[in-house]
Amino acid sequence: MDPRLTEQRNPRSHRIDALSPLEIVDVINEEDRLVAEAVGRERAAIARALELVEDAFRAGGRLIYVGAGTSGRLGVLDAAEMPPTYGTEPELVQGVIAGGYAALVRAQEGAEDHPADGASAMDERAVGERDFVLGIATSGTTPFVHGALARARELGARTGFLLCTPPPPELRELHDVVIAPLVGPEVVTGSTRMKAGTATKMVLNTITTGAMIRMGKVFGNLMVDLQVTCQKLQDRGERILCETLGIERAQARSLLDAAGGHVKTALVMHVRGVSAAEATRLLSEAGGRVGQVARLDPPAP
Repeated sequence: MDPRLTEQRNPRSHRIDALSPLEIVDVINEEDRLVAEAVGRERAAIARALELVEDAFRAGGRLIYVGAGTSGRLGVLDAAEMPPTYGTEPELVQGVIAGGYAALVRAQEGAEDHPADGASAMDERAVGERDFVLGIATSGTTPFVHGALARARELGARTGFLLCTPPPPELRELHDVVIAPLVGPEVVTGSTRMKAGTATKMVLNTITTGAMIRMGKVFGNLMVDLQVTCQKLQDRGERILCETLGIERAQARSLLDAAGGHVKTALVMHVRGVSAAEATRLLSEAGGRVGQVARLDPPAP
C-alpha cells in the first residue's frame, strides 16, 4: 500500500481490461477531464513560479528543469520549444533529464536513483544565484531530482518542486515554491505519463508562456519575438506584420527580410522609420516591449 497518490489504484478503472475500445476511451477521457481542474487549483503556486522565472531572466539567469523519465522529457520538450517560438537563446531555458539525452528516446532505468548525478548536473551547468531550478517528480521522491535541487540551493539558486501527490511540509519549507496538482490515481496504476504527465505539461506551458509574455515577447496575443527559421514561421511572421501594420504580403516579406527574420524588429522599423540596428536598440531600452516602442495597440482578432 503505497501512500503516494500517483501509485494508488483508481476504483473507476479497476475493470478496464474487460472493456470495449470505446469504453476504454471514455474512461480515459473522463479521467483526463480532471486534470485542468487540478492544475487550476494550483494557480497561485504556478503564478509564483512564473514570478521566480521572470526574476531570474531579468537578473540574467536561467530556468532549468530537472526530471527523470516522462517528467524529464517534458522539461526538455518545453525548453526546446522556447527558441523557435520566442527567439530566446537555447541556454535561457534548459531541460536536464536523468540518464542524459539518450533517455529522451529510450528509457534509462536506474538513472533516476542517484542523487549525486543530479548534483553533478548542476555543477556542470554552473548553476548560481541568478538561476531558478524547477524539479519535476510526479511521485515526489525521485533521488536524481532531490540531489539536483539540494545542490542548486547550495549554489544559491532559487528552487521549486512540481509533483502530483500531496507534498510533505518539509518540502514546502525547502523550496521557494511547490506546485502540486492532485490529479488522482492513474487509469493504469502508476502510469504517470498519463494524467500526471498531462498536468505537468500544462504547468510548464503556463510558466514559460507567462514568463515570455512578461518579458515583452508577445504583443497582444501575437508571438512577435519569433525568429523565422522555416516556411511555417516565415508565413506566420508575414501574417503578423500584415495584420498589425495593415500592409500587403510582399511588403511584409521585404520588411521581414530587412529585419533579419525578426518580427518585432520589423514592426519597430516600419512604425518608427528606423534601421534594424536602431530598432533593436530601441527595443532593448524598452525591455523588449514592442507596444511601448512602436506606440501601437495590438490588433483585435
